[in-house]
Amino acid sequence: MERRTVYLDHSASTPTSATVLDAMLPYFATVYGNPSSSHWFGQQAEAAIEDSRERIARVLNCTPGEIVFTSGGSESDNLAIRGVAWALRKTRGATHLITTPIEHNAVRKTVDQLAEVMGFTQTVIPVSAYGIVDVEDFACACRSDSSLGSVMLANNEIGSIQPIAALASLAHERGVLLHTDAVQAAGQVPLDVQALGVDLLSLSAHKFYGPKGVGVLYVRKGGELVPSQSGGSHEEGRRAGTHNTPLIVGMALALEQAYADFDARTAHYRARRDQLIDGVLRRVPGVELTGHPSLRLPAHASFAIEGVDSTTLLMHLDRRGIAASGGSACKTGNPEPSEVLLAMGYSHEAALG
Repeated sequence: MERRTVYLDHSASTPTSATVLDAMLPYFATVYGNPSSSHWFGQQAEAAIEDSRERIARVLNCTPGEIVFTSGGSESDNLAIRGVAWALRKTRGATHLITTPIEHNAVRKTVDQLAEVMGFTQTVIPVSAYGIVDVEDFACACRSDSSLGSVMLANNEIGSIQPIAALASLAHERGVLLHTDAVQAAGQVPLDVQALGVDLLSLSAHKFYGPKGVGVLYVRKGGELVPSQSGGSHEEGRRAGTHNTPLIVGMALALEQAYADFDARTAHYRARRDQLIDGVLRRVPGVELTGHPSLRLPAHASFAIEGVDSTTLLMHLDRRGIAASGGSACKTGNPEPSEVLLAMGYSHEAALG
């Protein structure tokens, strides 16, 4: 008898959609030229990349020239933070960075490295019991030597959505740029960069039914950015390396599809999410919903279960064909409690559940 499986880990990665896979296939074997080459084969690949850039820009409501292709969310976060930090230290001596304790490690460890190795300073602003940043705390953290704040649009562990537009407005009033890691939010909340007001935004294709290993960094026009990867003059000198044509094509189509039927898709997510949350809270004793009860991603549910070790629970679920996670996918196998839950005020024991 075929084993029944239930996949509940789309926050870690989604499957690549069949239509996206079909769109990518020609660029592996037929349109295989290097996009930087001047001959016909290269021109075909370059045309596909520039078409993808335009399609992504339409979803984000920006210009194609503000799109930088990367290898994924982690590289986009690294490039945004290091690139701005280095550029503004050079041009105006700004050496202070602002972030939160619930960011993905691609942000937290990058900021930590800049502080520990490269002479920058940082302020880590607190979050509420729901994992939400207080806009006044962010405003107070902005200083005359601040260059950049980095606050994720939606948290990957608890699903809470941040007031990014308000944070961006406060940052700009104080001469500070704002970057948002929108990797977890893509396909679930609008990504209009004009409405959000951000200066930089990171995406990764495998979170919205695209392929792994490709991402985007939006950089507002005129923004100063020192490349952290040296080499050729790809991406207008902002990110060196031969373009991954098939993955870029797949990412553009996946992002279009995610927002083409956005209202219907997110309504479906929300209904199934609420059904799961209601069922778990009613039937399982000692369970608490973590994250904000309403300002959360439509496809995200997370719980703390009293007296239960999440690693053991996940092992038993896996044996029964149910795939879930007990924290960030980048921390799989780590017996330490969730840093996100600790930052929200949970005890060590509760954060392990």
